Amino acid sequence: MTLAQIMKLLESKGTEQTRKTFRRHGATEAMFGVKVGDLKPIARAIKGNQALALELYATGNSDAMYLAGLVANGAKMTKAELNQWAKQATWHMISGCAVPWVTSEHPEAVNLALKWIDSPKELIADAGWATLSAVVSVWRDEALPLPQIEAMLDRVTASIHDSPNRVRYAMNNFVICCGTYVAPLAEKALAVARHLGPVSVDMGQTECKVPEAETYVIKSRRGNPVAAKRKTARC
Repeated sequence: MTLAQIMKLLESKGTEQTRKTFRRHGATEAMFGVKVGDLKPIARAIKGNQALALELYATGNSDAMYLAGLVANGAKMTKAELNQWAKQATWHMISGCAVPWVTSEHPEAVNLALKWIDSPKELIADAGWATLSAVVSVWRDEALPLPQIEAMLDRVTASIHDSPNRVRYAMNNFVICCGTYVAPLAEKALAVARHLGPVSVDMGQTECKVPEAETYVIKSRRGNPVAAKRKTARC
């Protein structure tokens, strides 16, 4: 399928109701308003087409960008391409999902994430924290730079409540992922979660709630010291 064919297909599957839902969650134009469930069959049909995935993201269309995150192989992307994806993210569904999904597949994922976290732009910082969450969820503990990851837990403790809105959500999720998946840092992350308590995030005109980190970690472990690593950050 060509880019033009995919965009026409996406347009045909978009609805005003889904556009309204996405806007309530913070989406900006341009978008067709395609449900994620309708994107996944398309992703399967074009899986492995790296060039098409890059073209889709470059359109700036939210549905196409999310689809690109489902299709692209981050290990085949350059750091420049990943940096561009982070800069072009239009709302948190892209910065917090599509960008970290592909970036977590790149060997420089942690270094990229640490750079983005320091950005004054909320969506780039969001992408940084979300990338770290993806990394700790899928990389083997032996492959993680544990001193750097631990230092970021300390940073969350010191700065989460003063951070931008969506960044607070991503930081909270980073604590959850460390406590759920990283055995050497599991108890420290749980202590951080306990210390943080409820994290306030404006979720817009939605019924979405911010997970309470300590409770979520304990539930996700299912009685084990940690949960098994995920095979992919994508969901």
